[in-house]
Amino acid sequence: MKLELIAWTGGPIDGAALRARLESEGFSVWQWSDAPGADYTPHQHDHDESLWVVAGDITFGALGQDLLLRAGDRLMLPAGTVHTARAGVEGATYLIGEREQAVGC
Repeated sequence: MKLELIAWTGGPIDGAALRARLESEGFSVWQWSDAPGADYTPHQHDHDESLWVVAGDITFGALGQDLLLRAGDRLMLPAGTVHTARAGVEGATYLIGEREQAVGC
């Protein structure tokens, strides 16, 4: 997995369909909501994540980039990527998919 913002090009946002897609890709999924302006300091995870915005917007900072995600946009966030996040003025609701790293070959 590489750090990637995938912009929404579809129609209306269907949270259930997005959840089903994440699950079909092997992610464990739950929904999270941030209040307006919620701010996360630099941190990292030991697993791959895919975040899919259902409502509002949130900006992730990673690898010297600011990645603004609006409703429908998806972020692929590889394990170990140091990142920050700040919810927009209306907050953000998004699906978080976690996938454990494969061990050895």
